This record gives sequence, structure tokens and C-alpha cells, in this order.
Amino acid sequence: MSTNLASLPVSAVSAPAQAWRVGLIGFGCVGQGLYDILQQHPESSFVISRIAVKNPHKARPLPAERFEFDAQALLTDDSLDVLVELIDDADTAFRLVSEALRRGRRVVTANKAMLARHLPELVQLQRTGQGTLLYEAAVCGSIPIIRTLDAYFGQEPLRRLTGILNGSSNYVLTRMGEDGSDYAPALREAQHKGFAETDPTLDMAAFDPRSKAVLLAAHAYGSFLNPEEVLNLGIEGISAVDIAFAASQGQKIKVVAGLQRLADGRITALVTPQLVGPESPLYTVDHEFNGVVLEADFAGEQFLRGRGAGGHPTGSAVLADLVALRQGFAYHYPKAAAPAEYASDLEVEIYLRTDEDRLIDLLDFSEISEEADEDEYVVGYVALANLIRHRDTLRKYGAFIVRTGRLRPVSNEVLVAEVLA
Repeated sequence: MSTNLASLPVSAVSAPAQAWRVGLIGFGCVGQGLYDILQQHPESSFVISRIAVKNPHKARPLPAERFEFDAQALLTDDSLDVLVELIDDADTAFRLVSEALRRGRRVVTANKAMLARHLPELVQLQRTGQGTLLYEAAVCGSIPIIRTLDAYFGQEPLRRLTGILNGSSNYVLTRMGEDGSDYAPALREAQHKGFAETDPTLDMAAFDPRSKAVLLAAHAYGSFLNPEEVLNLGIEGISAVDIAFAASQGQKIKVVAGLQRLADGRITALVTPQLVGPESPLYTVDHEFNGVVLEADFAGEQFLRGRGAGGHPTGSAVLADLVALRQGFAYHYPKAAAPAEYASDLEVEIYLRTDEDRLIDLLDFSEISEEADEDEYVVGYVALANLIRHRDTLRKYGAFIVRTGRLRPVSNEVLVAEVLA
């Protein structure tokens, strides 16, 4: 027998859920964004009951009596329905989150560095205990990519996932392309507008998007990668010469995280500047925006775009996780039962600009297709293992590298050289 909703009392149809009490750890940009969202959206039925912060002397936009300084006290407060961890200290975050899970608590976090280092342990804690951990806000701000991978593409094989996962570096690259300016003034502008940190290393050297790529690999391919195994190269050494080179090819330079299934079923993960042409949806993802392209075996290509940072966009992802927890949602990591093996025995075609000839010898190009002495660049294939091994040296000498997007298996000659070495 069907029920006519119009005949039911209003309270039976739209009665608000009992408000959940939230314990908030950290009150930075995202914490304040979440607080503001909940203040403007009381019908969400979430109330921030306790806020723990580290520094008792820092000026904050709420009365001092709203804050306390012992996060541990929130973990043991059973009157709190959920804990939200939004601090920037990865070690402390892991201690708090892991203990909360051992206590069977519901937890939301946005700490991508902590998650990338400790995801296998956190997944195991959830499997053996009663706790639940969600972290949509850790990747791509407002874009619901983690839930999309875990729930919608949980069974379908993915050929590749490519994304612009860091709004700070994307803003700098966009401004350089628009003005033809150098890196330093574009970075200063990004910092002035709040799109880049005072210490921009994590963003500009691609450590931040590398952590996000590790999380995406777990959900896209079931593979729990060690962040150190994933190549990350940044844009600290970029100049107007490089922007002009890309433009001469009809392309832009973007920092792209690329996850790809190879012909033999293994996967690779690379996080570097890459040449992106108009045929890619990522070509028009500019300024502080993020974008992700999925290519699935059966569903084909999907594209998600949105603001990748900021208090309100990222706070909205935290709110989405709170709602999901109230509905009983949990990540299932469906592909982790048969994870794809990680491959590093590949050659990557790169553009390298450097005034240090020894770096060209160090990388040991197996093939060079283009050289320009006046602009001090070379284009050719290099073993991925060499790029990973020497990435700190490349950064030290200010070299700038861009992937063309082409990959191939390591040649027999390179394999023999590696064995002899």
C-alpha cells in the first residue's frame, strides 16, 4: 500500500534530525569556514559544542571562552557525536585520529599529509574497531572525488585519473601565462590574495598534490602507495621561457597528478608539471580551481571541477562528510582486495631546462629529440627511477622539468645499465 505524504502531519515529513554535537580540533581557515557554514545553515542540525586549539594567545574571531587547549579531552567526551580534526601538524593529527578510532569514534579529517603517510594503519583500525573515518575535504576542496571513486566507481576499472589538485600552484601558473611574468611576482600575488602560504614549499614543490594522489590511488586502484615512491616535481624553477615554450606548442603548463593503468595491469603515479593542450578539460582549469578527469572502462570520461581550497569550499566538504556519517556511510575500499601493483620501470618524456650540464648527464637520457642551447633546454626520455632518485638534486640546482605526457617501458639498454650499476 502506498503512502500519501500530503496526508501525513508536517512533523512526520520534515521533522528536523536531532542536532549532532561536534568536537572541533583546530580553528584555522577550514575550521572557521565550517563554523561559519553551520552558523548560516542551522537546519543542517550540527552544532559545534567544543573547540580545541593549540595556541592560547592567538587572536580569533570568537570569544576566548569558546576555546580550550586539550584536544585529548574531546576524545574522551562521549557526549560528542563526531570529532572533526583540522590541524596542520601531521604527527599530532595521526595520534589524535588513531586514538579516536580505537575508541570507536566517528572522525572527519582534512589532513592529507597525515592520511598519505598512515592510510593503511587507519584503514586497519577501522576494520578491527568500531570507528569510522571520512576525509573528502583532504582532496580537491569542494569536489566530491573520494566518495565518487569509492561508491560510484568502486567496481568499475579505471584507465586513468588525471587532476589539478593544488590551487596555489595553479594560480601562480595561470598568472604567469596571463602576464608573461616570472615566478616570484606571481607567487607574491598568490600569497597576498591568500591562495599560497607564507612558506609555499608544500604547494610549489608538489608535496601537497602528491599526498592527494596517494589517497586517490587507494580509492581508484586499491593501491596503498608510499608517498616517497611517487615522483613529485614542482614549479620553483619555472621561468617565462618555459611558459613561452608551452605556448609555442599551443599548450599550457599545469601541475598534474597522473594515475594510469598500464597495459600489463600495473599502475603508475606521477605528480609534476605537464604540458596540457586544449583537447584536455584541464586546459581551462585556471587560477585557484581544481579539476579531475576520470577515464573508466565502461562509463568513459568524466570531469569534475570546483574550488580546491578556501574556508567555505573545504568546509562544505567537511559538512558533506558529517551528513554522510549521520547516514551511516563509510568507505569500503572495494578495490583493495585485489590492489594494482605499482610500476616504476618506465621512461618518461620530459622537457628539462637547466644551465647545469651535469644534470643532463646525471639523468642519463636514453633518447633526445630536441635541444636548444640558447634557451638551455632539452627534450627526451629519462628513466622514471632516475627522476625519483635525483629529484632533490634537481630542486637544489633550480632545474625545471615538464612532462610531455608520454610514457614507455624502460628499454633493454637502460635495464642492462641499471643492473651493471
